[in-house]
Amino acid sequence: MNAPEPRAAPENGEARPNWEKTFTATTADQTHALAVRLAAVLEAGDLLVLSGELGAGKTTFTQGLGEGLGVRAGIISPTFVLVRIHPNLPDGPRPGGPDLVHVDAYRLGSAAEIDDIDLENTLDSSVTVVEWGHDRVEHLSESRLEIDLHRAIGLGGTGLNGTGLGAAGPAAGAGNGFRRSDGGTLDFETEDTDEPRTIVMRGYGPRWPFVPEPVAAFEGKA
Repeated sequence: MNAPEPRAAPENGEARPNWEKTFTATTADQTHALAVRLAAVLEAGDLLVLSGELGAGKTTFTQGLGEGLGVRAGIISPTFVLVRIHPNLPDGPRPGGPDLVHVDAYRLGSAAEIDDIDLENTLDSSVTVVEWGHDRVEHLSESRLEIDLHRAIGLGGTGLNGTGLGAAGPAAGAGNGFRRSDGGTLDFETEDTDEPRTIVMRGYGPRWPFVPEPVAAFEGKA
């Protein structure tokens, strides 16, 4: 295990991460590969919070997690569905391992609305990945990984706050509830081009005292 990287104490009273590590991925494949590495150490009960603008690679990263966890393929952006469950495959690389629960929290305005979709029911048996979950899901677990993906070139001016989203948000028209994935191959989000990404990962709580070894050794630069 690597020693945690030092981090300045926050000034606003927010919880302090145990460590923070920055990676560079020059292609979508490298973003995917970093997630596959991380999946090797993920266990049921783990909570991951993904942040980043449209096209930053959140779905690509989640697809890599799904591959590494050996769950049913077909992971796509959860834009029109709040929660998708991708069950573990008995003939996959981790038979008997956790399911993957993929959540889009963009339209959820508070932690109370997160509670309304009952993630607690699957949290202990699954790896839960929440997009747009910052300031909404931290109460679900004392430990979490926060992963911020940043594009080198933003989309800029294409929608709400430069996200490329309409005023109704990405999940407009979606109803609450769960939908199982329908199989298929890996499908990168169309906006995920092969431009460089900076990926910042932070570990919180007793589950993540150090940078996980598989990702600590990641060399994403071409």
